[in-house]
Order: sequence, then structure tokens, then C-alpha cells
Amino acid sequence: MKVVFHEDFYDVYVSDPAAEAGRMEAIVSAIGDKADFVTPDTAELSDILRAHGEAHVEEVRKYGLYPIAALAAGAAVRTAEIALSEPCFGLIRPPGHHASADSCWGFCYFNNMAVALLSLHHRKKIRSAFVLDFDMHYGDGTVNILEKHPFVCVYNPDSRFRERYMKEVRERLDRVSVDMIGISAGFDNHAEDWGGVLSTEDYFDMGEMVKKAAGRCGGHYFALLEGGYNHKVIGRNARALIEGMGA
Repeated sequence: MKVVFHEDFYDVYVSDPAAEAGRMEAIVSAIGDKADFVTPDTAELSDILRAHGEAHVEEVRKYGLYPIAALAAGAAVRTAEIALSEPCFGLIRPPGHHASADSCWGFCYFNNMAVALLSLHHRKKIRSAFVLDFDMHYGDGTVNILEKHPFVCVYNPDSRFRERYMKEVRERLDRVSVDMIGISAGFDNHAEDWGGVLSTEDYFDMGEMVKKAAGRCGGHYFALLEGGYNHKVIGRNARALIEGMGA
């Protein structure tokens, strides 16, 4: 599977768990034999401004985080572009789903998923989209930005019971009929991470569910890394997801 990744994502750009040393290395090590790595470019400012206000962009610049955040956003756009012809995984950071149009928190700066989908829609590459955000935390930024765009629906499963969680995801995906499915792939809800709910096999199953949903409606699909902070398990969880997606 094509995996969009830049060596700058190894950089420890701030002192938070998403930027911690060893996190990206753990995933690269676990998926290396499954990955055809693609190097992305920095996002165009015009793409970022479809999702964010100018004042927010300047705030990110002020803190010296624009280069790495814009690179992650550019990698997300590249991931979504590749997905028009084959499934793809964006191994990126900083994450994005807590970045709203004019503010951000939770280790996020620009909303990678929103930037990617709005870019494709603006260029008339897609007409409709669905976001499955299985990160432990509610993707408030993605909802904030995309809820005003009727072409896309965002779904954040939230059950604290594993079997119910997986049942709800399956039932929701069974009703999806869109051109593109984007997965906000946060692995922090794993049994050995902060959330303590899901198994590694569940990430495989959700990847496979997305593949089947896209196949049923003739759509495409991709995933972008969000959370996940236990370096001992994040690699195998990411591998399970991309194998379920078809790697």
C-alpha cells in the first residue's frame, strides 16, 4: 500500500505525546514491508485557507509550527489524491482532528482531514464524502469545519463497550454511499492505550469494513494518522488497519 510519509515527521517539534520521539519510528518499523512510501509536499496556502481563517494560520506561524503543520496538511492532500486510484495511508503528524476553523487544541494545528477533503471537492474530484473518526477523542475540529459542507458526513463512534462499538461502526458503514471515505485513524482507544476499549483485530476489521463499504458504492478510501500514544502497540495497530484496508 502507498504510505505518504516525510522524514520531517520524525522531528520532535513540541513536547507533547503526539510529537514524542520514537512514535513514528514504531509505526514505520511495523509497516515497512507493507509500505510503498511516497514523499509529500507542503500544502498550498489556498488549501489550508479553505478550512481555516487567516488569523488562525498566522497564530500557527507565530508559534513556529507552520512548516510542520503545513507539511502534514500537504501529506493529507496527497494521501487523498492517491486514494482516487488506490487505497492509501497518511503516516503524518501533527494530527488534525481537534483543529477547528479558528482555533485548535489536543496536539493539532491544521485539520488535515478537512483540508484534504475540501481540496478534492474544490477541484471537483469528489462529490460526496464520509469520515469515520475512531480516535478515542471526539473530532470536534473536523465537525466544526465540515458540518457546514453538505457534501460530507462525519461519524465519531463513542461506545465504551467493544462489541457495541464495533456493531455501531458496522451498521453505520452499511448505510454509506459516497465517493470517498476518509478514516481519522487514532489508535488511542486500544486496550493498551489511553482508551482501553478496542483490540488490534478491531482495527483490521474497521479497515476491512471501510474497504467493503467503498467497494459496494463504487467509492474510494484513505486513512490519516491521528492519536495513539503507546509506542509498544501503535505500530501493530496501524499495520492491522492497513492490512484490513487491503495492504
